[in-house]
Amino acid sequence: MKMRFLFLNILLLSAFLSAGGQSVYTLKECISTGLEKNFSILVARNSETISANNFTKGNAGYLPSLDLTSHYSGTLNNTTQNLAAGGQNVSNGINNTTANAGVALGWTIFNGFAVQTTYKKLNELKQLGALNTQLTIENLIADIISGYYNYIEQVQMLNNMKYAVTLSKERLRIDEDRYLLGSNSKLQVLQSRVYLNADSSMLSKQFEVVRAARIRLNELMAVEDLGNQFISKDTSIEVNPQLLYEKLLEETITGNPSLIIATRNKVISELDYKLITSRSYPYLNFSTGYSYNLYTYQTGTYNNQITNGMNYGLTLGFTIFDGFNQRRSINNSALELKNKELKYLEIEQCIKADLITIYSAYSNNLRLIKLEEQNLQTASENLYIALERYKLGSLAGIDLREVQKSLLDAKERLLSIQYQTKLAEISLVLISGKIMSYYN
Repeated sequence: MKMRFLFLNILLLSAFLSAGGQSVYTLKECISTGLEKNFSILVARNSETISANNFTKGNAGYLPSLDLTSHYSGTLNNTTQNLAAGGQNVSNGINNTTANAGVALGWTIFNGFAVQTTYKKLNELKQLGALNTQLTIENLIADIISGYYNYIEQVQMLNNMKYAVTLSKERLRIDEDRYLLGSNSKLQVLQSRVYLNADSSMLSKQFEVVRAARIRLNELMAVEDLGNQFISKDTSIEVNPQLLYEKLLEETITGNPSLIIATRNKVISELDYKLITSRSYPYLNFSTGYSYNLYTYQTGTYNNQITNGMNYGLTLGFTIFDGFNQRRSINNSALELKNKELKYLEIEQCIKADLITIYSAYSNNLRLIKLEEQNLQTASENLYIALERYKLGSLAGIDLREVQKSLLDAKERLLSIQYQTKLAEISLVLISGKIMSYYN
């Protein structure tokens, strides 16, 4: 058993020594690394660039199209002519060729304001691309903050369990000394060793929990070495107790990315409706061009023929009847617009419900933090008194264990409620669209 305890001490010492050479990360450094390397952010930014590239007047149809074409072809024939007076004219290997080149210009002068509407839609899609990137960034920042403080919580849990092992070692030392002096039974020594083994086992498991939390944070930051060893600069979970519901609600209505995206989607549906109704208007197209043609003949009156010149034209059209497809498309587009309005109301209601629920938990957790801090202080004082009584032999071992467990449980409850309150704080700030305040 002593060899096992010695091995555990060496393991803990190695962990402390290795921590001395580890990188120290602040919350802002974690966020900065994630924003630079996270794959979802890179994908979102590429999608945003695509939307921005599509926002051009040419893509909307404002500009004319200009095409340059050329063509070359030929025929190779054998001809036999039977004359009425008798005899034949035979021509073999007659090669006639045609070559042409031309430039064609086409331009839509009017098509029911579809060009102007399309340009506005492309602009909305560009803005939507930027908003989707912003939403992805804010969600990532919230995940990194949560992962950062989860790592801190697990490290504090680890320290709490290390303290439990220290207390169990001290109890074992006391019981062994008493047993050697003959004032204690071996049963007490064995029970103390059982408690120490149990605490040591929990400590070993917590090392794995800390490791998993560190890997998760490395994954969010998209570092190449997911097993990268680091320690956080912050060693405790600081909660902001100053959040006010009325201010959060106001900021949410005006700044929540999901609501802004839903608003943009409504505008896009309105533009889609206008695009469909534009088909009810007549359209006017203009075209012009220049062509050059060269024909060569091996038989006949001419050796070759050249034609060149301009062409131009105006096309005026109007769809009189299309099988009621236009009316169907307009009705469907109107329903789609209504769906976008309903979707906005649904998202707004859901966000308000989340805000109320999370703020209620946040407020309640703030009260629980104060209560658990008092419990922790009381449990600490109680343990000090219990240890002194145990040393004097006036307290049973099982009672000391209960006092020790009460202290450790109080510390775990405080850490847990602090982290849950921090998560609620992060969620509230995320909903209100102010999550970037952790980074700026």
